[in-house]
Amino acid sequence: MTGFGRWLRDVWLAVVTIAQGMVVTIRYMLATFHPRRKAFTQRFEYPELPVPVRPRYRGFHRYDLTTCIACDQCARACPIDCIYIEKERNPVGKGFRVISFTIDYTKCMFCGLCTYPCPVDCIYMGQTHDLSAYSRDSLIVDFAKLPLEIAWGLGTLNPTAVAESKVIPEPVWLPAAQASGK
Repeated sequence: MTGFGRWLRDVWLAVVTIAQGMVVTIRYMLATFHPRRKAFTQRFEYPELPVPVRPRYRGFHRYDLTTCIACDQCARACPIDCIYIEKERNPVGKGFRVISFTIDYTKCMFCGLCTYPCPVDCIYMGQTHDLSAYSRDSLIVDFAKLPLEIAWGLGTLNPTAVAESKVIPEPVWLPAAQASGK
């Protein structure tokens, strides 16, 4: 076969295979089309009302800071090391006190393996499926710095609470004029 004939055959095969794929796509579209079907945002009112999820859905974690004993079992069970726990010895009594309980959601694969070894059931998978963020830093959540209703497991994790927990309440440095007393 000559060069032009081969090229013509390749063009013909490309057009035929694309047409076959489009026939399958159009057939499926027509089989599933329903004129009364609404758009996703019309059915669920998504930003205002949460989307219904199944009971066993593994969403963003819920964490109860009051019951955590800082045993590090969840961090050890995590297969990709996305849980970081900082603790200090409790000055009163025995045990530890949680200083920082951080989950890096840029690495988390939502397997739920961190919830099983917890002896006091302070960490469990929640129903929140959307933690939108504009930067990767917003996906690193320190549960010890969140507002109390979320840190104690009473509220759901939301982007606003995560953003507010990262705001430093007082200045880190003083300008030179203030430091010298002028």
